[in-house]
Amino acid sequence: MEPKKIRAIIFDIGRVLVRLDIAGAMGGLAGMISLTPQETWAAIEHDPRWRDWQEGRMSPRDWQLHICRRLGVNLTFEQFSEIWNRVLDSTPLLDGAFLESLSKRFCLAVLSNTDPIHVAELERRFDFFRFFKHRIYSCVVGASKPSPLIFRAALQACKTTADNAIYIDDIPAYVEAARQLGMTGVLFHSPEQLMADLEPFGAKLQQKG
Repeated sequence: MEPKKIRAIIFDIGRVLVRLDIAGAMGGLAGMISLTPQETWAAIEHDPRWRDWQEGRMSPRDWQLHICRRLGVNLTFEQFSEIWNRVLDSTPLLDGAFLESLSKRFCLAVLSNTDPIHVAELERRFDFFRFFKHRIYSCVVGASKPSPLIFRAALQACKTTADNAIYIDDIPAYVEAARQLGMTGVLFHSPEQLMADLEPFGAKLQQKG
């Protein structure tokens, strides 16, 4: 069989490009209430409005007011945003030189279930985003993984088809969702493992142009 002509490599963000410190972030809220950081995160993640927040149907200030009311805490929007962004560890998981090398040969994109507060902080804090020509966020698309809609939005942005794209994520269900659409799915465990998993594609990955 003729090797696939891979044109795009699409990355998840959390726990693939950026380390997450959920306990550290939630500790800032849990310290004000009678819940552990884990219980605080569970309450937020299972909130009835969580999907609305992730898919762009709530404004940042509405989300801040909603969560503050839900947890019974009194925070300004600026205070809430600072705590909310503590989840984003400042040390990237992947080496910038590695991403730069890939960006010279392939169309790189990020695809993430995320919110406007995190998007602004991510793009401000991490300079590696310059290597990603396309940035597909659930809060912009209005759909979140594992919905086929958000994967198709990424493929459309990269102007490629599923069989010409690799998708990388740390969550097996999301990797499988990409595979169901015909993409090559890679489950992320570590930077070393990712490089090893991509290496077999070396003879198949076609340079753009």
